[in-house]
Amino acid sequence: MTTVDLIQTAPAHATPMPQGAPVKVMIVTDAWEPQVNGVVRTLTSTRRELEAMGHIVDMITPLEFTTVPCPTYPEIRLSILPAKRVRRRIEAFAPQALHIATEGPLGLAARAYALRHKLPFTTAYHTRFPEYVQARFAIPLAWTYRFLHWFHGPAQAVMAPTPVVLRDLEAYGITNGVLWTRGVDLDVFTMQRPNALNTAHPIFLYVGRVAVEKNVEAFLELDLPGSKWVVGEGPALAGLKAKYPNANYLGVLRQPELAKVYASADVFVFPSRTDTFGLVLLEALASGLPVAAYPVTGPIDVLGDAPAGVMREDLREACLEALRIDRATARAHAERFSWRAASEQFLAHLRPLPAAQAADTQAPQPSTATGA
Repeated sequence: MTTVDLIQTAPAHATPMPQGAPVKVMIVTDAWEPQVNGVVRTLTSTRRELEAMGHIVDMITPLEFTTVPCPTYPEIRLSILPAKRVRRRIEAFAPQALHIATEGPLGLAARAYALRHKLPFTTAYHTRFPEYVQARFAIPLAWTYRFLHWFHGPAQAVMAPTPVVLRDLEAYGITNGVLWTRGVDLDVFTMQRPNALNTAHPIFLYVGRVAVEKNVEAFLELDLPGSKWVVGEGPALAGLKAKYPNANYLGVLRQPELAKVYASADVFVFPSRTDTFGLVLLEALASGLPVAAYPVTGPIDVLGDAPAGVMREDLREACLEALRIDRATARAHAERFSWRAASEQFLAHLRPLPAAQAADTQAPQPSTATGA
């Protein structure tokens, strides 16, 4: 059974969003373009689908603020003193639903505003933040989960991508979780094979952040036939390039180029043990690329017992077994996931703000965030 089999609606005790009429949704996120990662892709895809459904979406992102680079991860920009602007933006847009996507400075400012004015809001748990912090700074998991409990506790719902992640949150006392799964763009990621990678086959591919928590070295150190490719950037990239010069490295790619790379490879290798979902798994499968991974959260939730990939504690064994999987089998599994269904699920979990806080929705207002 996979996450897509476990679609869950809003809890029975929750006040649902009004049905039929357009809804003004404000999403606050510290993760946004030009970052290329699963959080950004989830939010851009969700916004696109909500707007296609007739809803009105506004985003508060770091593009509007003075920012500084995140320590050890300069690609992530942290907004400086955002509280006043966040307040003005929320009041000017007058949303009918407020969703806080991240726990950074913007998320903290929006949370503080909502609590001060007694407004309902939802949050999301996109990444295994405690595990990442532990891997980078050796900070105990319990300390970071205590912060997450404080941050997400007042939310009417915490949206998490898989049932396993929901259970993990519950184990640390975060009991207001609901399931918000993910999708894939089946028109962008296809089985057409353009031969964009001109190295020996079989080609084993990794796509994602190149950081210690992604465990990319576990892939690069494997003794495999053919060639290895790494697509992405991150703080561990320079060290891995120096240590594994025989692998091939590409930087961050936009979706059209990335789709060609996926379709040119033979096996997608997912060495992470700390992901909550792994959108790249769906993108690879949609491209007809079988998956090799550890049997952990993310791969378990996406693959389930489907024959579209191989999960083993011996990652090399998983890679070699995955070579025997038919590409059509991988594609067929990806076709079970859609962004429209995921976005409808997101909408069902939102909580309406009091009528006095919501402005007339007749005239749509464009989002101030750039890129979609």
